[in-house]
Amino acid sequence: MPDQPGVDFAVVAYREEGRWEVGGLPSWVAEDLDALLRVLRQQPSDGGTIGMVSFDDDYFVTVRLFGDDVRLLLSDVTAAEDSPLARQVLDALDLPIPEGDDLEQVQPAGDLGLFADLGISAMDLGALCGELDLYPDEMLSDIATKLGFAEAFDQAVDAAAR
Repeated sequence: MPDQPGVDFAVVAYREEGRWEVGGLPSWVAEDLDALLRVLRQQPSDGGTIGMVSFDDDYFVTVRLFGDDVRLLLSDVTAAEDSPLARQVLDALDLPIPEGDDLEQVQPAGDLGLFADLGISAMDLGALCGELDLYPDEMLSDIATKLGFAEAFDQAVDAAAR
């Protein structure tokens, strides 16, 4: 069971010697963007490190690191109303926190092209974020499938749920 309220799971994925490695992260890293980035930077990688965090069956945050280059995606900007991490992501992206009528529009914020070099186009990722019938774990599972590490992702998520 996750040890932080609201965090469904947090995982890291990276390629080492041409192979995807995926592992669970402690849910406390999802409380703070800087903490998440620190933990992700500790992972070895041939081509960047990916962090995936699912919250409250409501939204997700993905992070992709290439050395000092940080690429972020928040699946739903309206999450910033209640989530410190979502607010921190919007701050890092220099985007305002939605107010008023903007809270009625579920839309992603950040780099929709963060997986384009791995085979998921910005258009496809944007469409996935717009699938209101899917939970964030299902969206992240779809991303993991398209990136080629579905089985390891599912194992990491199952281990985090225990």
